[in-house]
Amino acid sequence: MMTTTAALPTSRRQAWPWLVAATLSGALAVSAALLGHWPLLAVAKPLTTILIIACAWQRGGLPRRRTAILAGLLLSLAGDVALLWPKEGFLLGLVAFLLAHLAYLVAFTASTRLAARPLAFAAYAVVAGLILWQLWPGVPDGLRLPVVVYVVALASMAAQAACWALAEPGNAAARSAAIGGALFVASDATLAFNKFAMPFALAPLAILLAYWSAQALIALSLPPDDAARCARPHEQ
Repeated sequence: MMTTTAALPTSRRQAWPWLVAATLSGALAVSAALLGHWPLLAVAKPLTTILIIACAWQRGGLPRRRTAILAGLLLSLAGDVALLWPKEGFLLGLVAFLLAHLAYLVAFTASTRLAARPLAFAAYAVVAGLILWQLWPGVPDGLRLPVVVYVVALASMAAQAACWALAEPGNAAARSAAIGGALFVASDATLAFNKFAMPFALAPLAILLAYWSAQALIALSLPPDDAARCARPHEQ
């Protein structure tokens, strides 16, 4: 065990080069979005998510959770690419991120049953209802059903992450997932308000900062691989 314990700090540090690179790439993407520089955005936006995927790939955890989180990140990458064309790719991006949220929902039920803390779901149901209430007048008729389904999936994912954190209050990974889920709701709500209700100039900064923070925190809800190997016999 002494060898494993000594190895943990090195393993934890392995995440940071990827996250630093993702931060730099994300800064380029935000700058490109604010300046309207589409070619730079087309490179830096997917690259940032790819770097977060690379960070998650090196981490361990329960196989079901790890597989589902990697699937969610890859689906998010597909959504990032689709949303490079905000009008033509909006519905495709919506579907990709819907599937990503379902994948994360599966990940967050790996050790905590669905809706284990009903109050978390009730709280996010109120948040989802308020978001839809504010957005509804500006959502085109053809998008109303997809938007409702998406908001339900998003709120359920965030609520389940909160359930995991409440069920395991000392678990830093669960806390990371819960904060990530909340930031994802904030990011998508800002995106929706910017698109359907009240556009504002600094929207890309607010949306992307919250979005990539959410994805990074969800990736970090997977433990370092050597820590996972040490804990795995107790988890199974």
